[in-house]
Amino acid sequence: MSHDVTPSTDSPFRSEPTARDQAPQFVLPLVVRIEKTAPPARTDALETAARAVLVMLSDERSVDDGEWAEAVRDWQDARIRKVVRRARGAEWRRAEGLPGITVTGKSAEVRVFPPVPLDGWPKDLARLQVSGTDLDDPEPPVAADGTAPVLWLNPDLDMSAGKAMAQAGHGAQLAWWELSDEERAVWRDAGFPLAVRAADPARWGELTAGGLPLVRDAGFTEIAPGSCTVVADHPALR
Repeated sequence: MSHDVTPSTDSPFRSEPTARDQAPQFVLPLVVRIEKTAPPARTDALETAARAVLVMLSDERSVDDGEWAEAVRDWQDARIRKVVRRARGAEWRRAEGLPGITVTGKSAEVRVFPPVPLDGWPKDLARLQVSGTDLDDPEPPVAADGTAPVLWLNPDLDMSAGKAMAQAGHGAQLAWWELSDEERAVWRDAGFPLAVRAADPARWGELTAGGLPLVRDAGFTEIAPGSCTVVADHPALR
């Protein structure tokens, strides 16, 4: 079954008020390491953030009676919010001292933490900046391999790297929810291979109409409510 995030469904990403808005609100914190002298490539940061969300969802501490499981359930019962902040130097070292998981890409490091109340961030994370996550790709990303999952970004939206990282994480999460336990295990055991790419404008309409999971943003930051940001193209869902 595809998860089409549209106003006709009770989606955790839709912009219209639902029962999810009455629940206590939580957020999944992600921190990207951006050192002044060696910032990560933008696409690698997006892909690493998406994998970090999957690593958190699949970690034994996040399921059943794990120590993070209650926080993850509370978060998923409300709006699925993710916030990306940046850190460098001592900030990054303090973030690494908090319970969480660091996921490393080719050049990017992203640390994901168990969900926290919207107004209850740990002090060492709350002081980190949300802005300043503008990143570039030194070279254009190679074409995506169609045999691995691809998170297609809306080519008409201009998002900061931090915003796009959160949206890629949403797309990965929707794909995860749609997979069977066996399909999840295969993806996890392979190390969560995936690509994040801007879609060809000529193909965007086809992607959004193809029954694949769609992310429609709630519009809290940067873009208009209801904007379709990501199509999660996992081979098992085609």
